[in-house]
Amino acid sequence: MDSSMMLANKQVVLKNYVEGYPKESDFEVRSSMISSHIPQRSKGLFVKNLYLACDPYMRHRMSHHISKDVPLLASFNPGFIKYTDVPLSYYAGILGMPGLAAYIGFNNLCSAKEGDVVYVSSAAGGVGQLVGQFAKMEGCYVVGSTSTDEKVHLLKSQLGFDDAFNYKQGNDLAGALKRHFPKGIDVYFENVGGNMLDEVLLHMNLNGRIAVSGMISQYNLKKPDGIHNLFCLISKRLRMEGFSELDFRHKVPEYLEFAIQLIREKKLLFVEDIAEGLENAASAFLVFIMGEMSESRSFKFQLTEKLKNLGENKKILCFKAIC
Repeated sequence: MDSSMMLANKQVVLKNYVEGYPKESDFEVRSSMISSHIPQRSKGLFVKNLYLACDPYMRHRMSHHISKDVPLLASFNPGFIKYTDVPLSYYAGILGMPGLAAYIGFNNLCSAKEGDVVYVSSAAGGVGQLVGQFAKMEGCYVVGSTSTDEKVHLLKSQLGFDDAFNYKQGNDLAGALKRHFPKGIDVYFENVGGNMLDEVLLHMNLNGRIAVSGMISQYNLKKPDGIHNLFCLISKRLRMEGFSELDFRHKVPEYLEFAIQLIREKKLLFVEDIAEGLENAASAFLVFIMGEMSESRSFKFQLTEKLKNLGENKKILCFKAIC
């Protein structure tokens, strides 16, 4: 085959199933050569990843007992980018899976109304920062928790949260919840799990709603934390429901139309952190999963000159991918 038809293909491979906290040695960067040849009159597409999103759920799928139960997608329909007046990276974030998860979780499960007190854990994450803004649009009082004072400032100064707190400060979660929610919580958007969920149950109001989007505190534990206050579901008539955005892909057009107008009007913001180069993916993921990043991460890739010059007879689709 003509060597000009061959392109370098770089991959990050999970070498081992992960137990406990992931290590850089659990990953390996591999390179190979792939053919860019597409037969004439073919319906095939040559695809190059430009952005890959790094999201907390990825850690969950690195565990042996989980990966065997999660079906892998053998094929998909990426589609073309509809809106080109926003950063391409948004399709791996606010216009991608995190955005849809926030939209579905808040609108379909929370049943929030004006005046409700809404609590968002992991509020500076890709999902949490959007949920807080959606809640403010509904006229709710919104409080978020996060892991650093820098993120607290981000939530209050840029993302419009009414209040926020560093849950690691003082090692007194019960006291922090009591201070920030003197009249209780009507809606809790759950991203953390474990002790956070257990304590929040005690502070929920009658007929409160809990949307369970993730449980990032549990992903690195060999034995998950137990929840002791579940009787609150009965005594407080609470509704707690988990969900996956995978079940709502039919809502993507609706969400994109909703979000794009708000983005254009600068009424919906998204804070992202972009790491350059696939070879840095493993180290960036470890920093993110340890809670040091203020938001979702995306990995950016540059088009090679060889790909740019493939010519008009090639079908090239550049799209976002959630890894």
